[in-house]
Amino acid sequence: MHIDSGDTAWVLGSAALVLFMTPGLALFYGGMIRSKNVLAMIVANFATIAIVSVVWAVAAYSVAFGPNTAGGLLGTLHLAGLAHADQQVPGLHLSVPPLAFAAFQMMFAVITAALLTGTVAERAKFGGFLVFAAIWVVVVYAPIAHWVFSPHGWLAQRGVLDFAGGNVVEIDSGASALALAFVIGRRHGWPREVVAPHSLPFTMVGAGILWFGWFGFNAGSALASGTLAAQALIGTQLAACAGLLAWCGLEKARTGHATTLGAASGAVAGLVAITPAAGYVNSMAAIAIGAAGGAVALFAVNAKHRAGYDDALDVVGVHGAAGIVGTLLVGVFASKVVNPAIRFDGLIDGGSAHLLGVQLLAVAVTIAWAFTMTWIIATLVQRTIGLRVNESDELEGLDTAIHAESAYEFGNTRAVRIGS
Repeated sequence: MHIDSGDTAWVLGSAALVLFMTPGLALFYGGMIRSKNVLAMIVANFATIAIVSVVWAVAAYSVAFGPNTAGGLLGTLHLAGLAHADQQVPGLHLSVPPLAFAAFQMMFAVITAALLTGTVAERAKFGGFLVFAAIWVVVVYAPIAHWVFSPHGWLAQRGVLDFAGGNVVEIDSGASALALAFVIGRRHGWPREVVAPHSLPFTMVGAGILWFGWFGFNAGSALASGTLAAQALIGTQLAACAGLLAWCGLEKARTGHATTLGAASGAVAGLVAITPAAGYVNSMAAIAIGAAGGAVALFAVNAKHRAGYDDALDVVGVHGAAGIVGTLLVGVFASKVVNPAIRFDGLIDGGSAHLLGVQLLAVAVTIAWAFTMTWIIATLVQRTIGLRVNESDELEGLDTAIHAESAYEFGNTRAVRIGS
């Protein structure tokens, strides 16, 4: 096994960037909810880092990337407990230590589970959600990661392309969020009561951290510091910008105002859309994909009120919808000129409809598995230890009711005499 020090530094640094996305997500989400719940949102994200990391090391990593079982459905437990760290990851020929790859992929699992805190915002039990997340990462996330990310997975064998997690992270979280929203139910008073963001500066800072971390997310998925990583990085930047502009432009046309929340959401939608495509498409295609992601996500977010489900912070609309857009557009824009390792060109480069077909298959299978299994897991947790807080705690606010803390204390201030 040849280990390249430059590639190793790149992957380890990218893992740190992806981890930093989860505190960024906590701020992004925390600013969008009421002040009485902001600490609960932040600590839920930090605790998700902890529980998912441990579960990933114990079992989920092996389910995702262990030696293949019959049919490419799951990995075995050969790598459970991060055992056999001196062996190459099955099916991959890496120039980085296997543990560096395991750490990088760990952070993907963390951020995907953390995204679901946005769906259950302001009404989820702290312990109940952590139990849900621990089961979910093994039963939902790891199998999809094996199907798509492992070269031995059955979708990967059919030629599915997912550079950095359009299926595994974005569509997976979107479909899971929809099921979770149905199980946990609407917030008290929604949609009659408008829940205004309590701190848009928080949200904008969080969006900036997510944008920054996404360079590790996408460019790090090249797993080497070279031309492909550079293309993925610049494509990520351009898609984010296009998503922001598309969302704000449509928002201005529809309502007469381009909002700061829209700018943040559009940038994230553009980043989501380019995630499956970043290492397969050129820079101009990245702009088109980002703009399409921003536009579709805006309409998908507005659709939840008509559909009647309370996905509090729009995981379905932003991550699910934009993830579907990006995954399908890989079948249009993928090019062997950008990445000679791919088996099929997209339609623009003269390829057949085969790639678009397998991308559509991956979307359908990911939605079906994630939605169904998340529904089952969330229902089991709700009926045993409970997933939702009681009404009095929800009305009081989770910060004080569950954590006995408040984000903003104004009652303990005292005047200080000048010159004393």
